Amino acid sequence: MITIYPYEQLGHANHGWLNARHHFSFASYRNPKRLSFGALRVINDDIIQAGSGFETHPHKDMEIITYVRRGAITHHDSQGNTGRTEAGDVQVMSAGTGIFHSEHNLENEDTRLYQIWIEPNAMGVKPRWQAHQFPKLATQNGLQLLVSGDGKAPLFIHQNARIYVGKLTAGTTITHPLQQQAYLLVSEGEISLNQQPLKQGDGAEVTGLKEITLHATTHSDILVIEVPA
Repeated sequence: MITIYPYEQLGHANHGWLNARHHFSFASYRNPKRLSFGALRVINDDIIQAGSGFETHPHKDMEIITYVRRGAITHHDSQGNTGRTEAGDVQVMSAGTGIFHSEHNLENEDTRLYQIWIEPNAMGVKPRWQAHQFPKLATQNGLQLLVSGDGKAPLFIHQNARIYVGKLTAGTTITHPLQQQAYLLVSEGEISLNQQPLKQGDGAEVTGLKEITLHATTHSDILVIEVPA
């Protein structure tokens, strides 16, 4: 089963410095029908103005993944970690027993990113932060694994989940096998998912399927997030 969530129908909060769309209930956006998708708790489609950002604040017992789509984000935390993550790259933070962090757009352009929260399968772990630069190559034979809990991806999280990226040139069609239910995001462009059209910013829940077929109508970037139910 595939359920599509158009960008225009997502939760919306515009704070001036931050323009956010929420795929699930978050902060002041409350939708009792959109609390989570299995272990996937948050997907925020954030546009952060140049020279602004999230001031220092705490988290605990959550896996927080940031996929930068445009611009860059600069991270600082109470564990002494610091780093700048650019478009097409990813950072992960295991909040564990507790961590304070800030995320700022120090660029001269707006930064756009996905902020993804996944509930961990282990509580009270040691807080950690990690980032990785990925090749920006067009997808040919399959999606690229970014994040997983089994040690097979460059970035690790405390959950049996996987996050894949695909950069599809117009006309490309690929089939992606699924091990679990999945949430798909169209970061850029237009695609069809099992012949159902999606555009930039849309999301889709996929349940009960062993594989999905993706066709790029235009040059497209997509994320596929597989999580336990």
